[in-house]
This record gives sequence, C-alpha cells and structure tokens, in this order.
Amino acid sequence: MARYTGPKSKIARKFREAIFGPDKVLTKKNYPPGQHGQSKKRAKMSEYAVQLLEKQKAKYTYGILEKQFAKIFDRASRSKGITGENLLKFIEARLDNVVYRMGIAPSRASARQLVSHRHITVNGNVVNIPSYTLKAGDVIAVREKSKSLEVISGSVAGNASRFPWIEFNASNLSGTFLNYPEREQIPENIREQLIVELYSK
Repeated sequence: MARYTGPKSKIARKFREAIFGPDKVLTKKNYPPGQHGQSKKRAKMSEYAVQLLEKQKAKYTYGILEKQFAKIFDRASRSKGITGENLLKFIEARLDNVVYRMGIAPSRASARQLVSHRHITVNGNVVNIPSYTLKAGDVIAVREKSKSLEVISGSVAGNASRFPWIEFNASNLSGTFLNYPEREQIPENIREQLIVELYSK
C-alpha cells in the first residue's frame, strides 16, 4: 500500500485526536468521517478493533508503512526492556522524526521530503533515507547549500519545542542525537501496550 496523501483532517477524525497538530475541522466534527460517522461514536468496539486502531494511529502519526512498522516492532521485541517502550524509542530515533523534532521541518512529512531530497547530513555525510536509524552521538545538520530554503528557515523561526534527548543549535542548523528518549519524554498520546497485545495474538 502506498503512503497516505489524502486529507489529514479525515484521518484525525478517525482517531478523534489531532495527531497532525491543531485542526479546526476536528474541533467542529469530533466524530469519524463517512456516512455513519456520528452513529459510530456510540458503537462498542471489540478488543481487537481498539488494538488495531491504536497501531494505525501510531503508523499515521509517524508516517510509517506496515512493513517498516513490523520490522521496528520485531527489533523492539528482541531488545532488552519493555517492548512497547522500545518500539517508540526506535521510532523516535528515525532520521525523519529527529529532523522534525529539531524544528528543521514543520511536519514529519516535510522532514521526510527534506531527507529524501538530500538536504540533510549525518556526521557530515548526506543521508537520503528517512528511516535511517540514528545512534547516540550522531550529528544531524542541514547541508550548507540548503540552509537558505524557506521551508527550513520558516520552520526553525516558528519552533519553540525542545526535547531533552536532542541538542540543537538554531544558528548553524545542526544538532546531536544524544540518546534514546524515555517514554515519559515522548509527548505522543499512544498506548503502546495495546500494539504489543495486537502483535502477540
């Protein structure tokens, strides 16, 4: 299946949560899209449906396709620690996500595009793979010839978010991935235990 490129409000309404940021449409229509959207809000969901919805929410939030998501989960389940927390930590270590967290891009989709179009370097080398997994100490930066891009300068100027696992220098548009974040440091409202239960069926 190709990556979803349709209306983001439609997806946010599906989860009844602004997973892509503030959404006026969601405020007005806080029920699932479609002909039976309003009646669905009273329907009782099965345990499987709740778990599946949580996995879909995580995939849409981070812009990850099923095959990639399954690979990350497999790695998380084989690593030491709590599987659900490992899953989110590994997703947070993706290059496209860190570019977004730094504020270099206004959204994860935009961050993915910047990486794919060779505007981002890791430890001085151009990396154009959005799913590239960073290691502690890796230095992420905008290429010198890309620093004047309007999307980058506009995003950095309007970004006030800072995350303890990332060190960012706005003046030279570079930062360091310090370590994997702790679960309580990740702001996304994802119930990872439901995803673990779904995969363990």
